[in-house]
Amino acid sequence: MKFQKRTIGLIIYFILLLLPIYWMLNMSLRTNADILSVFSFYPQDPTLDNYIKIFTDESWYSGYLNSFYYVSMNVVISLLTALPAAYAFSRYKFLGDKHLFFWLLTNRMAPPAVFLLPFFQLYSTFNLIDTHFAVALSHCLFNVPLAVWVLEGFMSGIPREIDEMAYIDGYSFPRFFLTIFTPLIRTGIGVTAFFCFMFSWVELLLARTLTTTEAKPIAAIMTRTVSASGLDWGLLAAAGILTIVPGALVIWFVRNHLAKGFALGRV
Repeated sequence: MKFQKRTIGLIIYFILLLLPIYWMLNMSLRTNADILSVFSFYPQDPTLDNYIKIFTDESWYSGYLNSFYYVSMNVVISLLTALPAAYAFSRYKFLGDKHLFFWLLTNRMAPPAVFLLPFFQLYSTFNLIDTHFAVALSHCLFNVPLAVWVLEGFMSGIPREIDEMAYIDGYSFPRFFLTIFTPLIRTGIGVTAFFCFMFSWVELLLARTLTTTEAKPIAAIMTRTVSASGLDWGLLAAAGILTIVPGALVIWFVRNHLAKGFALGRV
């Protein structure tokens, strides 16, 4: 009886969890006129016109490409910055290391709106507004501290004796770090890249403010899709479904390592 209640509870939970996604998929396969005129739990006359418009309209598919560009740049920059920093925190003790380590995490807790005006003024001075690099660099303020925090947990789980053995064998630090140490934490690097990708992919405020036309991401395009006749709900739903797909694919590939990643490598 207890098992049945738990099963029923899980079924209800997953139905409520997947209901918004199903409803968005339902809307994406209907025309805007059909959505506004008839309430239906499934598309009675399904159409792919919304998806076709996204893949054929440059303003739409360029938004996805822009998002991929700056998200990929952010993941690379965050990892290249966080790897040596996390190694230093996991292997060395220095004055104020714990306070500095905690301060890094507080940057991740700060709302993006706090840094919006400084970023805008700084990038305007250097003519970086409406560039992929501007958005990627601004997201590093939040992703680098998180990457350092997660990677430090994975690195602390690697015995220090491995470092000492490599130095005794004559390995230089770059060679040791790239050929021995990095493969040992490849799971942590993958999980960290996943977190950086997801946080950068879903961030809207900085991405929308620091771009205008050339580097405008898909999230900004969706918020500006208003015509004289109102919102095109079917088109927005199709764009929402396509926005979910990259994150779902990333979760699928790293699903076996997410539990350890959510524990920040400390399990």
